[in-house]
Amino acid sequence: MDEDLRNLVLGVLATGISASFGWLARTLLWRRKLRRKQAFFGLPGDSECLLVVNREAGGDGVHRNDVFALLELSALIRDCDAHARIVRHDRVQQGLGERTEFSLGGPCTNLRTAAHLRALLPGVRVEEQPGTLPDVYRIGSEVYRAERGECEYVVLARLRAGEGRRPVFLVCGQRAITNQAATRYLVRHHEKLARTYGRGPFVLLLKVVHSEAYGPDVVELEADVTRAALRPGPETASTSAQAPEAPAPVVGQDTEAP
Repeated sequence: MDEDLRNLVLGVLATGISASFGWLARTLLWRRKLRRKQAFFGLPGDSECLLVVNREAGGDGVHRNDVFALLELSALIRDCDAHARIVRHDRVQQGLGERTEFSLGGPCTNLRTAAHLRALLPGVRVEEQPGTLPDVYRIGSEVYRAERGECEYVVLARLRAGEGRRPVFLVCGQRAITNQAATRYLVRHHEKLARTYGRGPFVLLLKVVHSEAYGPDVVELEADVTRAALRPGPETASTSAQAPEAPAPVVGQDTEAP
């Protein structure tokens, strides 16, 4: 009887110790993943970041797909134990690097994005199309034209600038649904992006396929355009050589960014 009781007590103790080690291992793994996630997004615990909201094309409100994108970003920020401050694109008046920033929308609907393209991505040019046609993207020597509802493009970039060295995440899509698709891609693949690029910059061109049928769910990596996007294109370089004091223009955007 004493032998059976001793074996029972030892079994209970072994189970408790194993469960404790398992819980401790899972906790350490979770904290390690959290720290990596916070480092990639520049969101340490209890920090604040900016969500720069664009306007709907042809109006003053926010498109429903952009709202969904903001909700996904808000959940990501909350998972990092950080806080988000939502600001309209024409109300942002601060430099880069002090806080992590997520800027949503193309330069025709987001003045902050237009400023980022001019200052940080001189190799990317956006040509605004008349009517309801998506914009045309020129990245380096390549031209990307969308077929509405069939294949549309969005630039997803992580950039570093300013003294604080917090990153700027740029989601610059040809349509609102492409902004949501790129945001979802970032949330789902941030671990792979962190392994590939570390804390350095990257500029990816994503293709959203058959959005009319599949919504923002079917996304393909069209190209890594980091090199072409970070250096001035041929037209921008020739313009700068003729007039070095004039800023490189963004086609289709005449309003001066803050």
